[in-house]
Amino acid sequence: MGGEGQGETIDFVRQAAFEGVDPAALDEVTTHISVVQIGGDRAFKLKRAVKLGYVDFATPERRVAACQREVELNRRTAPMLYKGVRRIVRGSDGCLALDGEGTLVDAVVEMARFDGDGLFDQMAIDGRLTAPLMTRLARHVAGFHAGLPAERGTGGAAVMAGVLDINERALATTTVFPTDEVAAFNRRFRATLSVHAALLDRRGETGKIRRCHGDLHLHNICLVGGEPTLFDCLEFDEAMATTDILYDLAFLLMDLWHRGLEEAANLVLNRYLDEIDETEGLPLLPFLMAVRAAVRAHVTATQAVEGGTGAARLADEARAYFDLARELLEPRAPRVVAVGGLSGSGKSTVAAAIAPEIGPPPGARIVSSDRLRKRLFAVPVETRLPAECYTADVSDRVYDAMIETAERIARLRHGVVADGVFDRPSERARIAAAAEAAGLSFTGLWLEAPTDRLLERVARRTADPSDATTDVVREQVARDRDPVEWEVLPSEASIEIVADRARQLIVRR
Repeated sequence: MGGEGQGETIDFVRQAAFEGVDPAALDEVTTHISVVQIGGDRAFKLKRAVKLGYVDFATPERRVAACQREVELNRRTAPMLYKGVRRIVRGSDGCLALDGEGTLVDAVVEMARFDGDGLFDQMAIDGRLTAPLMTRLARHVAGFHAGLPAERGTGGAAVMAGVLDINERALATTTVFPTDEVAAFNRRFRATLSVHAALLDRRGETGKIRRCHGDLHLHNICLVGGEPTLFDCLEFDEAMATTDILYDLAFLLMDLWHRGLEEAANLVLNRYLDEIDETEGLPLLPFLMAVRAAVRAHVTATQAVEGGTGAARLADEARAYFDLARELLEPRAPRVVAVGGLSGSGKSTVAAAIAPEIGPPPGARIVSSDRLRKRLFAVPVETRLPAECYTADVSDRVYDAMIETAERIARLRHGVVADGVFDRPSERARIAAAAEAAGLSFTGLWLEAPTDRLLERVARRTADPSDATTDVVREQVARDRDPVEWEVLPSEASIEIVADRARQLIVRR
């Protein structure tokens, strides 16, 4: 299937662009606005000659311009994939040609082919989205956002109001959801927008609105050379893609959350915030994720209404996104949890496991003493620091920063998990006091494991934010310590068991 009147063009691309490739080996992917031909080491993407409410590709000139803009924008993140634009012309002999003289007929974007198994949505299905991979992805997204120029002149609340306008118009044309549900849904979004309007506008004034990717979900991320690569950005609507960088991130977070990958979503958020400090925007994330879910709900519902063999499945999927959007708007009480224990007790692992359930989605900001120490000395978290970076004075500065950061986030009504040794009573008292000062409930967890287990865990660490060695563990064990007033949690069992016990203690408190 191609765009109306483009059958000749599509056949021409199959013949002219894939010389030497067996026609039977060519694949075709069709969407509502494009047709992609794939074969050998190349792919050619044709804009369909459509004119819809949100996109106009009706003329060859418009399609050429859209192809050029697509290449320009996607080369920001995937220059190795986007080779260029090929113009299709009709010569004086009446035949079609690539990049020749003649009357413009169409255009295609030429791309390098990548392995479909490297698409992140497929990797999510296969269970291959590892923590190191998601860490690299978060760093790529943060680096991309940090390098974008600010767009001035539009208030952040106005941008989001425009998205809600589109959602409401689209939902009004579908029959998947009852009218009363849609009306309540829309009212809830408008009310939530009014709560966040001032913060959205403030972020707009301080340069957080930028020309983003615009379509940052797992299907538009792939592995190229082993690295996460963002591609296929939203190129046809400048206004829709010019938005708060956290709204761009929220699509990825929502997609992970929707797939039941809450821990991955929380990890992406935390590693993103490690790279660029968007802490002040944390209160927006449940709302922004909900808006992204609502967009997917109306898009999928529209496809379901169009009918076809997959209509029932699409309607169910639309309902799942609709319900997720409502769930994300439900208040979730923030709290502060501190996870302490000697090196090797499993603090960071337990913190990562429980963080998605602490406070509003996508879960708590993890404030780690190990990561703060590396930031203090401006080195990557995997870089080992010398002994002079672990003096008592330096540790005092690290804990000062950790407690100050935890309180700042808690005052934003977002969840916090503080991850540190916390072997001094004064440190434990200060983190509890910070939670109290912010008006949040507090739970302190102390992880306890036999010495041989601590030594074993520390000995097998590689590329870890912690620089603790087995000698450090022995010194910690030998040190006199006051009794710990926090909940003591044996941690020699599997992470699943320990994390589940930690959740139970938090709920009980």
